[in-house]
Amino acid sequence: MQIKYSPDADVLIIKLSPGVPVDSIDVAEGLIAHYSENRKLIELEILDASSIVEMKDLALSGLGISKV
Repeated sequence: MQIKYSPDADVLIIKLSPGVPVDSIDVAEGLIAHYSENRKLIELEILDASSIVEMKDLALSGLGISKV
């Protein structure tokens, strides 16, 4: 799993497995699920992430966060 945060866009991306997203579904306002060609969930995208997730707490969890 890979977690990336873009402070400029305020978007948090959680990459669950390798693959190229070919389809997406709006799960809720600001939450998008991205799927591979065989309909496997490979990525979650959180828009306006700083209003939902405490970035400082996430960084301290040791999840290997990288800023994009």
